[in-house]
Amino acid sequence: MVSLKSTLPEFKDINDIISYYSQSSDFSKLIISNELSLSIAYFDSLVDEKIIHENISTPILGKVGEVSSLEDIRKIMPIKDTKINNNMEEILKEVLQGSSLIFFKSNADRCIVVNSLTTSKGYREQNDAENESSVIGPKVGFVEDIDTNLRLLRKSLNTPNLKFEEMIVGNTSNTKVVIAYLDGVVNKEYLYTARQRIKELDYDLICDSSMLDQLITDNSNTPFPLLLTTERVDRAAFCLINGQLTILCDGSPYAINAPTSIFDFFVSPEDYLLPWVLGSFFRMIRFLGVMFSITATPIYVAVLTYHIAIIPKDMLGPIIESRVNVPFPPLIEALFLEIIIEFLREAGARLPTKVGQTLGIVGGIVIGQAAVEAALTSNILLIIVALSALASFTTPTFKMSNTIRFLRFPLIILASIWGGLGLIAGVIVLLTHIIRLKSFGIPYLAPLYPFRYRDLTDGFVRFPLPFINRRRTIFRPLIQSRFYVNGRKKDKRDDFNNE
Repeated sequence: MVSLKSTLPEFKDINDIISYYSQSSDFSKLIISNELSLSIAYFDSLVDEKIIHENISTPILGKVGEVSSLEDIRKIMPIKDTKINNNMEEILKEVLQGSSLIFFKSNADRCIVVNSLTTSKGYREQNDAENESSVIGPKVGFVEDIDTNLRLLRKSLNTPNLKFEEMIVGNTSNTKVVIAYLDGVVNKEYLYTARQRIKELDYDLICDSSMLDQLITDNSNTPFPLLLTTERVDRAAFCLINGQLTILCDGSPYAINAPTSIFDFFVSPEDYLLPWVLGSFFRMIRFLGVMFSITATPIYVAVLTYHIAIIPKDMLGPIIESRVNVPFPPLIEALFLEIIIEFLREAGARLPTKVGQTLGIVGGIVIGQAAVEAALTSNILLIIVALSALASFTTPTFKMSNTIRFLRFPLIILASIWGGLGLIAGVIVLLTHIIRLKSFGIPYLAPLYPFRYRDLTDGFVRFPLPFINRRRTIFRPLIQSRFYVNGRKKDKRDDFNNE
């Protein structure tokens, strides 16, 4: 079995480590003294630069003439947590834990390891993921500062394979964009695709990752989100582990993950923190909720307009009684209620949190009750529309929730024109459209199309963890296995099998 550690090259001295880490944009190497060929190297996203300048560079520069060895430098620095190390494997790990390396270029077989980890970067007073909240599990979210976000990712994935590639986009804004990936896992084709699409951008202002999402997506004319946007650090780390890319934009608290399939938008990080039975049950609830949210109101319109005969006799009486004074046809009635729901949603989102919650609850009750008493709509449709709106929020991703809200309207119109036939035709067109979509070149409906039975272990249901030890084949990872099953190691190479 091939592991991430086995993909690392052999490090003979400090220069090899510096050369390897320099492939990441957040790694820095500074020359303290040209006369002594003395240098310092560290990760910008992990260290406290105040410690570097005040406790390392300044004391050394003040006594350059008295320095001839690493032991002399160690005595000069006013820091207790220092040590001289010549074990390359330990040094490799120390750098990822926020240490700085001080070494002579001419004698790079050992160095001084200085603990300069920052305690301030990566946190703010309100750092919780607001739009992707969870009951259990980590709640740390990204912030607007990209350096802070890089540190959060490094803290979650403490491995030398995590690489950052920095780019500047926006003719006027000159916004910093960073592509994060796991070297040795991610398929290079996706990395080249991301580089090319970002480099070819000719746009004046990039102020948020959502704009970048629209500019680099495969199809900008679809209501479906083709790239997964998240504000959760743990979700971005999980995507990186799976062999996906994470794209960060300075000034935005959201990260873009690519490529993605439609199933990624129904997966919540909580699914992996609960027993597999409960995680699978809640995931299926989301899929059922989406199906109900999209089709419930169109079915009501189709049945009352063209297929009244299929209503059971026991239900026919209450339906007739609820609509006896309603002057509008089912189409106008349904559109009226759906638009009212959208008004309440938009108003609640724009108002302060407490006021918005009050408006959503009180406004929904008052307007709904008033509409029924005024005979503008039936109470049965009011219940269906309310449940449809509630079901659309079962998706853990806000962008997919917006798509579900939008799809109801064309299906309602088709159901009012051709009844059940129009609804079926609309669903067929919708499925055909989804099948044709791609995200960075991979089919959007994978693993259903093309069919990958192994990937279904983490699809509609979530199998026990030992059964999802393999990365999804649709992402074509260079290393397919994520961990050993039952602690048993395999000797054979675990190559990708494109089934």
